Amino acid sequence: MCIRRRRTRLSHNSDTAVGHAHHFTDMDQQREASTLGMWTFLVTEIMFFGGLFVAYALYRSMYPDAFAEASLRLNLVLGAVNTGVLICSSLTMVLAVRDAQMGKVKGLVRYLIATIVLGSAFLVIKAFEYSHKIHEHLIPGSSFQFAGPFGQQAEMFFSLYFMMTGLHAIHMIIGIGVLSVLLYQAKRGRFRAEYYSPIDVAGLYWHFVDVVWIYLFPLLYLVSRH
Repeated sequence: MCIRRRRTRLSHNSDTAVGHAHHFTDMDQQREASTLGMWTFLVTEIMFFGGLFVAYALYRSMYPDAFAEASLRLNLVLGAVNTGVLICSSLTMVLAVRDAQMGKVKGLVRYLIATIVLGSAFLVIKAFEYSHKIHEHLIPGSSFQFAGPFGQQAEMFFSLYFMMTGLHAIHMIIGIGVLSVLLYQAKRGRFRAEYYSPIDVAGLYWHFVDVVWIYLFPLLYLVSRH
């Protein structure tokens, strides 16, 4: 009996060392619970961004010519480059999850760094875009300037543009922060083949943010470009 208790205690301590929380029966239950929690969170995010997409669709249907004219003021090249950057970051995130599943710590660290660098590059490019829009007085408000007959409707377009891309950028910053914490833990040997659910759920979040941009890019940048 004494030996059995010692083995049970050692087994418990071993599980705890690789991230097994005591209130879960086993690692599979813990992984399923964390994945379910992330999917629940993403459903709320879908409803959040869904409201903005509905607002955009409504105003675009009301002012199609104005939205087409305003969309031409966006930098298509930078938008396309950012789309490519995010697609590459999704690939590196997939590779990070794969190496985490296989217990390859060096590969996990390498691909997490690559994902963080690509995400940061996206934000830098977006900052250049915002800076250019400020220089052109396209920030909605008292200083907004738009030549032509669609000034008021164009201001609505740019209000939605900054709201949707700004919220997306905030999600990117949060994602980079989460990945930075996971990178620090990965370097300290926190994750193994038996325990990688934080990497897995972070990957789900990162892919969601990338998918949101995949919808934002054509809606905002390709309105009038056939």
